[in-house]
Parts: sequence; structure tokens; C-alpha cells
Amino acid sequence: MLKKPCRIFHKNLRQNLSEEDIETQSLAIANMALKMNVWNKTYYHIFLSITEQKEVNTEYILQILAGKDKDVILSKSEFETCKMTHFLLTENTKIKKSPYNIPEPIDGIEVPNTKIDVVFVPVLGYDKQGNRVGYGKGFYDKFLSECKPEVIKIGLSFFNPVDCIEDANPCDIKLDYCITPHAIFQF
Repeated sequence: MLKKPCRIFHKNLRQNLSEEDIETQSLAIANMALKMNVWNKTYYHIFLSITEQKEVNTEYILQILAGKDKDVILSKSEFETCKMTHFLLTENTKIKKSPYNIPEPIDGIEVPNTKIDVVFVPVLGYDKQGNRVGYGKGFYDKFLSECKPEVIKIGLSFFNPVDCIEDANPCDIKLDYCITPHAIFQF
């Protein structure tokens, strides 16, 4: 499958999910995440869900991170450069939706990419080799390429992988894992 049809296919699958489906499956994804051996790290980057896009609700994983007293990193997207700036989530962090409905920190304590140990990655579609399809702007590929080589990249998806994303290229950063409500895929 090519990226563009994969993107369209998975957006359509998501649109068929009810709010209850999203909540139930997001909780199942968080419970699956607890089974992983990744909780001994310090800095965890997570995205805040775009509810209008019916993304996995990351609130449950945020609760796990808070319960484990981990440092949580959130990003702010700069659409002119397709880059992200990363901020430490604190009790003083103010979140505002961007013009693209992305919940983002307004400002805060900036954290360099090289500090981040684990990244929870939003996924539209992905394949059995760990290639991922997002919204097509390359924000996460740029960000992940600037992280330390050993950063753990974990996709979150409601759906199983497709066999192959045929037009994946060397600039696309592969996932290490993808968590669904029923399985953890390792690549």
C-alpha cells in the first residue's frame, strides 16, 4: 500500500469509531503499554490527542507517567519550518489548541531532543516493518532524526499494521514498537 491510500484508509477507519470506542480502546492501549519494559527511563515525550482526528486518547498514558513520577515532554509545532519545540510538562504548563486543533504548551522549560528517552508517536497507519504514516508534513521524522540513536519510538494505533508501505523512504524514521488495544508489535 502507498502512503496516500494508507492515510485515507486509516482516516476513514477512525471516523467510524464512536467516542466510547476511542475511550475503551485507548484505555486498552495504555494497559498494553504497562506490559512493556520501558518504564525505567527518565524523559518521555507524548503527544496530546487531536480529538477532531479521533486519535488515541493519551490521557491514560499520561496518568501512568504521572504515577511513575516520570518527566513528561510535550511539543509545540512550528508549521513554517515543520519542526517541533519540546517543553517539560509541569503543573504550571498552559495548554492551548493550535489553529490545527493540536493541544500544545504555550511555553515553558525547553528540553533538547537529545535528552528524550522514549517517544510515543501518533500513527495513522504503519506496516509490519515499522514504517509509519502520519499526516504527511514530516514533523515526527525530523524530530526523531534529531534524537539520540537509542531513543525508543512507540507508535499508538487502534489498528493492526498493513503488510507493506511501498513508498517508505530513507528519511522516514521507523518505529521500534506499535501498541494496539490487543497487541504490541515489535520491529
